[in-house]
Amino acid sequence: MWAEVKTAWAELPVKVGLLGTAIIAVGSLTPAYLPQASPMWPVLRAMSLAGQFGRVFGTVLTISGVFLLVDAWFRLRHTQYDRLLPSVIVGLWSLPFLISPPIFSHDMYSYGAQGWMIHQGQNPYDGGPTLVPGPFSDYAPWVWRYTAAPYGPLALQISHLVSVASGGHPWLAAYLMRIPALIGVACIVHFLPVVARRLGADLHQVSWFACLNPLLVIDYVGGGHNDAWMMGLVVLGLWAATKPRWWPFAAVLVGVAASIKQPAIFAALFLPVLIRPVASWRNTGSMAAAIGKAAVGLAIGVAVFVGISFACGLGFGWVSALSTTGSVPSISPSYLLGTLLQQLTGVGDWLTWIERVVTLIGLAVIVYVTGRYGWRWPMRALSWSWIALALTASALHSWYLLWGGLLLPMARNKRNVPWPAVLVVILMLCYAGINLGDRNGFFAVIAAVVCLIAWLVHLAVYHQLWRQIRGQDTYRQAQDDTTSGEMR
Repeated sequence: MWAEVKTAWAELPVKVGLLGTAIIAVGSLTPAYLPQASPMWPVLRAMSLAGQFGRVFGTVLTISGVFLLVDAWFRLRHTQYDRLLPSVIVGLWSLPFLISPPIFSHDMYSYGAQGWMIHQGQNPYDGGPTLVPGPFSDYAPWVWRYTAAPYGPLALQISHLVSVASGGHPWLAAYLMRIPALIGVACIVHFLPVVARRLGADLHQVSWFACLNPLLVIDYVGGGHNDAWMMGLVVLGLWAATKPRWWPFAAVLVGVAASIKQPAIFAALFLPVLIRPVASWRNTGSMAAAIGKAAVGLAIGVAVFVGISFACGLGFGWVSALSTTGSVPSISPSYLLGTLLQQLTGVGDWLTWIERVVTLIGLAVIVYVTGRYGWRWPMRALSWSWIALALTASALHSWYLLWGGLLLPMARNKRNVPWPAVLVVILMLCYAGINLGDRNGFFAVIAAVVCLIAWLVHLAVYHQLWRQIRGQDTYRQAQDDTTSGEMR
């Protein structure tokens, strides 16, 4: 492993990416990020950084770090990943986040607070952290202090173990919440290229777009979201499903993943046909067998999820709590459209109505994608179904888009990642930067906008973004032709 680390460290973009995450980590220690209960505030006041200057400084610092990380990502887009392991690169980039507070989100504080509620005899499905006043409740973000937990029961019990292990210190619990997130990310970056190789997908695109994706590094490692645990188990299940007759065990892993976050259960449908998809609808015998196995896989996953729910003893309160995710402003299409109609008409119930309509559209898209592609191109069906679910949910976050985004390079026959997907990564990071500035006042917003404009100009001019994204396939084909010529 040390040889692989030395090989990676010899690449300049790897060093640039590490510098970027280090700068983001420093920015997370400024007033731009820290909750009011953080023990860092006395230090910041002593350094005269607790005011507006500190907020603007932290905003600029963080966006600069994101810029360096994305720049490194683009510089690595043509690297040969048979000699440069994505797991090593992500490991190096993640080092600064091991000692940083949560990045771009305070959800890890909420996880700790929900775990502390269980320790104090309260069910997180019955209400928010304010049911147990104290330090954990003070650290939880305001928007989640009064809302029930929408997560699966296993996620809450893991949060319980972590909060107890912290000795009742919320800030330490937030750091410890990165342990399951890191395990999930390790599964993703190690096993996803293996899955790609076994399915005949383009290893280069899977390694670059999925494993080295800046959203994965920032949201799954820096933000510590429990989506990382979910997707780590799902990818492990996909790896198991690529082995002959292992798909029932893979369905068990997906059931465990769903007990962390419920959307994982979609994967159980496609596991039995992952390595032996049905060639045509006309082959009724094979189609009937595939549908039967898919039903069995789903039944196994659901049974494991229900069994874990009973074992955790928290019940199924997450069903009613799922609506809490849409209780705060977001950039989801349903929220934006509903809010716009409310402003134009002055009628206050547009948002609820639009959310229901968009949810039904999302379900229709999922059914269509599953019916058309599920048995012939299972990875395409799973990836697109998750993307449709994320886009039509009542709330949209960048870590939701990673559900299907991680599998997107394996969802197409072409060798290049769809160029809109790369643009979405950039736009979601821009939104995170603007949102960070918005939380820190007018001058921070202005600074964020200026930094982001400079960043986009750099990507467009230096990296020739519009050509590089559309021209990946051309580059790869030319590279493959050159390699073939050398071998001949």
